[in-house]
Amino acid sequence: MSLKLLLIEDVDSLGRSGDLVEVRPGYARNFLIPQGLAKHANKEVLRLQAKLQEERQKKALEDKKDAEAIKAKLEGLELSVAVKVDPEGHMYGSVSVQDILDLILKASQVELDKKAVQLAHPIKKTGTHHITLKLKEEVVVENITLKVSSEEDNA
Repeated sequence: MSLKLLLIEDVDSLGRSGDLVEVRPGYARNFLIPQGLAKHANKEVLRLQAKLQEERQKKALEDKKDAEAIKAKLEGLELSVAVKVDPEGHMYGSVSVQDILDLILKASQVELDKKAVQLAHPIKKTGTHHITLKLKEEVVVENITLKVSSEEDNA
């Protein structure tokens, strides 16, 4: 059994503002409706759908423009970080998504969301790594290079 709802705001992994979606009753009752993210899809609410989709199109254009500007700033960015390693060359700890975000902020004064960094696992090896960022409106920044080196090599 599922409920049909109209999304009032964008919901990650579900849909965008103005979309009609079918969700389980508990998800609708306990999260979407109390948070003001969706409304039951009745005749009155469906009239609101066209207006929401129009607003979403305008916001999408703005977001894409902003994401392209960020992409231009970050394109070709080279980051480096020095980490502690043991005598065999294994890292103590790892370089996480938050570490990468901090490096990007320090290097280019661009603040990004954690979801933007496409990293399957934290980086646990020294060397050169390529980082991919997925910004709003499917704008992708692919050629960011992260050089992980040991503190002894930098000293």
